[in-house]
Amino acid sequence: MKTLVDPDRALAAGLAAIRQDYRLPDGFPAAVLAAAKATAARPITDHVDRTAMRFVTLDPAPSTDLDQAFVIERTGADLLLRYAIADVAWFVADGGVIDAEAWARGETIYLPDCKSNLYPPSLSEGAASLLPNVDRPAVVFAVRIDPNGKASLDGAERAVIRSVAKLAYESVRPEDLPADFVELARRIEAAELARGAARVDPPEQEVSRGADGRLHLAFRPRLAAEDQNAALSLATNLAIAETLLAHHAGLFRVMAAPDGAAVARLRHVAEALRLDWPEKQPLEQFVRTLSSNDPAEAAFMLAERRAGGNAGYAPYRSGVRPWHAAMAATYAHATAPLRRLADRYVVQAALAVANAQPVPEVVQQAFERLPPVMAQGESRSGQVERAVIDLAEAVLLIGREGEVFAATVTDSDARGGHVQLRDHPVIVRVASPGLVPGEMLDVRLTEVDLVRRLVRFVPAVAEPKRASLG
Repeated sequence: MKTLVDPDRALAAGLAAIRQDYRLPDGFPAAVLAAAKATAARPITDHVDRTAMRFVTLDPAPSTDLDQAFVIERTGADLLLRYAIADVAWFVADGGVIDAEAWARGETIYLPDCKSNLYPPSLSEGAASLLPNVDRPAVVFAVRIDPNGKASLDGAERAVIRSVAKLAYESVRPEDLPADFVELARRIEAAELARGAARVDPPEQEVSRGADGRLHLAFRPRLAAEDQNAALSLATNLAIAETLLAHHAGLFRVMAAPDGAAVARLRHVAEALRLDWPEKQPLEQFVRTLSSNDPAEAAFMLAERRAGGNAGYAPYRSGVRPWHAAMAATYAHATAPLRRLADRYVVQAALAVANAQPVPEVVQQAFERLPPVMAQGESRSGQVERAVIDLAEAVLLIGREGEVFAATVTDSDARGGHVQLRDHPVIVRVASPGLVPGEMLDVRLTEVDLVRRLVRFVPAVAEPKRASLG
């Protein structure tokens, strides 16, 4: 939940409390800031000059921590994607104070009104960011995409690049992009369909005030350029993962598929949202039919993401093929080193093996240490996101205590269960034994607590009819 409309600052106090509750760092220690300022001035050496290539970036308009830039060209029937990734390792010395602080954080955590950076802004939004019209060090991966969408790594090099444009999802025009940008995205999507991938990109939730004067929790429409741009990153991560696996090294992103119980709960969610999910249709096929720009379908996409097995990281192990169920592939995270600690090391390993060099020992050691560090960072990020959504739900329901809402039970246990409100993108727990998954019922809002970010519902009991006095 990175987009929030809060015209009356109704959420400001709650967001400040979340930052305090989860001990999100406010800035950086003085020693880290000083080291970052010094390393930001480091001259760029040991990089080939690729400033003649017309790299561009594509991100949300306000973004300044730009991890990736790209160029696309034709080579016969194939497309060659040159994907430049910020060379964070050039600025961050292993074992230094910047490195130690990054290991303590794990990843950048985003809130609607701010973010808690992995690296100091002088690097993440300055010297290491692939901003336009300035020379920047990068690791450029050459990724070949064949007509069927298969991505393979052709090479990698450290290079100086100069982005010629900072494009934004909200305003980019087709003529601003490389000629084969859309075709590359189409090929990657076709390959996903062919291998049965269930990858979905839910929209971002936002709170805005409606014509009725109330705050409403809604979904920001996802733009076509976002999905197309995600395909470039996906292709690069897949190509890097296969290359690392072939060289018996790496850190991989792994995720189990939703189990039978989770799929059953999702069918109840679909029913609550009035979505037509054919009985015989597998989950991965159903989610590919959904649009993030439809509120009900977007709500299901969010529920599907939460229902999957917890994603994690796994270092290379002999005889084991790491698997990411949603991608239906072996997968690695490499394309966001300004925001994820692990990506810095994956980029270094891929650069080494692509040039027939051994993976540095410090990188190999990092792969063994990273899984719990990344898990902790992701857990805190997930908790913060959940807290923000709980806050938003409380804000939009404040003043509606006593009202009755139609709902459907999505799962249950001996003490109660979760219900999906049928006309709002809200899932809440109801403490009422005997709930049956799939059951439709009315629930009454009894409490809204903005401080605890809590909303409480109980089953609504019909008012008894009064006897006639006539």
